Amino acid sequence: MAVDTSDFKNGMSFIMDGDVWAIIEFQHVKPGKGGAFVRTRLRKLKTGQVIEKTFRSGEKVEPVFIEKVEMQYLFKQMQNATIMDMDTYEQFEVPLSIFGSQGKYLKDEAKIVALQANGETLSYELPNFVEVEVTETDPGFKGDTVSGSTKPATVETGAVVLVPFHINIGDVIKVDTRTDGYLERVKK
Repeated sequence: MAVDTSDFKNGMSFIMDGDVWAIIEFQHVKPGKGGAFVRTRLRKLKTGQVIEKTFRSGEKVEPVFIEKVEMQYLFKQMQNATIMDMDTYEQFEVPLSIFGSQGKYLKDEAKIVALQANGETLSYELPNFVEVEVTETDPGFKGDTVSGSTKPATVETGAVVLVPFHINIGDVIKVDTRTDGYLERVKK
């Protein structure tokens, strides 16, 4: 059952050139001359590659149902991560590289989501925000309150995050895993 471009929605997935793509954003364009078209930004689910593609109005694509399966990260061993399906308790190893730059924030027992289509796992979604403990940073000194100033801090997973001067070793901070950005101190 093919879907028309007029049915596009953000997050919709479909098959194009043998791969599964998800629509990040789209825009219907009706120029003064010529036929209408749809301008899209697409993400390939397997690799994370983002492209821009234009479809003619009325062009059809083959939709794909994406199933989200809850998983749990158990531990890291060499260059692999051991994860467990929360429904079947089946454990398996995947390369750490599959998590991309967000992989540096994986903590034992972290919840992740596997995106599956037709029984094949295409990619994994990690939480957008994590709470991690600061294990190494320069000490903050009284009077270090310059607004907007930051220092590097290493967190329990080994990732390095830029934090304000008032953050010290032992503080638990909230980090945006998509941007590596410090959000707030959760507790001292």
